[in-house]
Amino acid sequence: MTLISSSTRVIAPLLILLSLVILYRGHNLPGGGFIGGLTAAAAMMLITLNGVPSKFEKHWNNLSLVLIGSGLVTLFCSFLPSLMTGAAFMEAMWLPTVYLPILGKVKLGTPLIFDIGIYLAVIGFSIKCANVFHANSSSETDH
Repeated sequence: MTLISSSTRVIAPLLILLSLVILYRGHNLPGGGFIGGLTAAAAMMLITLNGVPSKFEKHWNNLSLVLIGSGLVTLFCSFLPSLMTGAAFMEAMWLPTVYLPILGKVKLGTPLIFDIGIYLAVIGFSIKCANVFHANSSSETDH
């Protein structure tokens, strides 16, 4: 086992966790779906370039399209509450604040749904790019 593959097993989950923190805090503070998605994409790039585990290899190429599609659907769903209530297009709508033991005050609303859509689409696009780069580098070494 190389240094890169052993460090990927530690770094990738930490990057995913960090990306979720950035995603959540982004609808009130700097961060959000795009930066969180890029952070998660860095973990996915590490996994892709290190070699996808064989049990996921068959579905890894389709994962990018599923993430892009579900991200766009989620993003468009964030528009619906304001359209259905007659409010301005993309006006933020909030659920009542919830208090959770570890997280404290949690605000859920349409900006978070929008950010989740961006998050998924960015991860999907990044995985697709990594797959293309990995496929091109593999085909160049075969020649």
